[in-house]
Amino acid sequence: MAVKEFEKPTLKDYTSIPSVEKDATSHLAPFKSKEEFQSSLGYPGELVDNWQEIALDKMGDLLKKYRSLRVYLDSCMQCGACTDKCHYYLGTKDPNNMPVGRQNLMRGVYRRYFTLPGKYLPKLVGAVDFTKEVLDEWYSYYHQCSQCRRCAVFCPIGIDTAEISMAAREIMDSVGVGQKYCNEIIGKVHKIGNNLGLPEPALANTLEGLEEDVKDEINIDVKFPLDVKDSDVLLITPSADFFAEPHVDGLIGYAKVFHQAGISWTLSSHASEAANFGMFIGSYDNMRKLALRIREAALELNVKRIIFGECGHAWRVAYSFLNTLAGPFDFLDSRYPVPQHICELTYDLMNRNVLKFDKSANDDMTLTYHDSCNVARASNMGDILGGQFSVPRDIIKATVNNFYDMEEESIKEKTYCCGGGGGLLTDDLIELRMKGALPRMEALKRVVDDHGVTHMAAICAICKSQFSKAFQYYGFELDQIISLHQLVGNALIMNKKEL
Repeated sequence: MAVKEFEKPTLKDYTSIPSVEKDATSHLAPFKSKEEFQSSLGYPGELVDNWQEIALDKMGDLLKKYRSLRVYLDSCMQCGACTDKCHYYLGTKDPNNMPVGRQNLMRGVYRRYFTLPGKYLPKLVGAVDFTKEVLDEWYSYYHQCSQCRRCAVFCPIGIDTAEISMAAREIMDSVGVGQKYCNEIIGKVHKIGNNLGLPEPALANTLEGLEEDVKDEINIDVKFPLDVKDSDVLLITPSADFFAEPHVDGLIGYAKVFHQAGISWTLSSHASEAANFGMFIGSYDNMRKLALRIREAALELNVKRIIFGECGHAWRVAYSFLNTLAGPFDFLDSRYPVPQHICELTYDLMNRNVLKFDKSANDDMTLTYHDSCNVARASNMGDILGGQFSVPRDIIKATVNNFYDMEEESIKEKTYCCGGGGGLLTDDLIELRMKGALPRMEALKRVVDDHGVTHMAAICAICKSQFSKAFQYYGFELDQIISLHQLVGNALIMNKKEL
């Protein structure tokens, strides 16, 4: 696909707040979903004739179902605390990419149809009619939000713009205006089991190839099991781990950990995807349907516990919603929490001296770490306050000699989004993605200049894919983004024992 040329942002010594450029990215919108993808998710195939009536009915349903949505739309003081906190505003300068500006697109419609002042004195309270032009504006700007929730950290009353964006996308889907990228992917998982549409024979062949590659490299028979019943662990990992760099190096790292710890494990061809794009489009029904595949696989394979691989939003869905979406999981071993993250497993094994590392194996790299949004602001790890920050860093520090964090304002709960999250990792939004990556790239450049950092580790499939593109765009090298468990796999001291 030919990509339209656009002005490349310049990396600065420090992130600055840009002057407003009205409608700077009003031309950006993702491709719309075709009827075949819409219908498979239970949505109309194109914009329905009475779309306004249906959209307002849907909005009314959501306001009743989610009290928080009404609170967010009612309580904003327009204080401006969030205005410079969105990576997309910092990169694009469009005021509608200020969190408050994006919220106001829905707030105006809400006030017009769901508040008394808006019904009788609309101009006085900023209420607007829900016209086709407003719907088009929604489609553009609610697909310029990665649902990263950084703005909510700085909002004095905790308004979550991500929840408003999810609601807007669900409303648009309900009238036949869905996004191709997300809806096509969800349909693939419903039909085949993973985002890539990778069938079981192809997956089995891929895993066999990985076994051969690892055997050739370290002369140890590390297995990559598929659909093996009565295993201890069912690994649910993003399908990108099966074939793409740097993701596959993370999968190899998981396998080495399981092997060295003597833990039997398996992947599932039925549930060969950790990602759950149902969250991105605000659809509880589709999110639940995807999560139920994991339950079905766990029952079929008779496993004892479920562990998730490196995927940011997958861990958010698992940590926050899996038990209500697909539980109860009372058939699993009660000694283990449901779910677990692969970092929690590695961290525990490391602290019990089951795993030992040779840090010098990673001496060709000086590392920093990117906190993925959904891990940082919507989850935890271990029984540790702030474990989602400390556990990955402790693993990195145990496996490398050279590690430096980026500046405090750009990490942990204040981390910047990679620029491709929230269902926006599609090349029809490449301009938005590259501009949205600007704040993270500036923070990375500073730690590169100050400490000679050569690589950045991440535990999110979307982040890794986005940075593989953004690094080249901003003058870094593609292979400077790596999986955390690549470091683990490199440094792990392994013996010749067989399971």
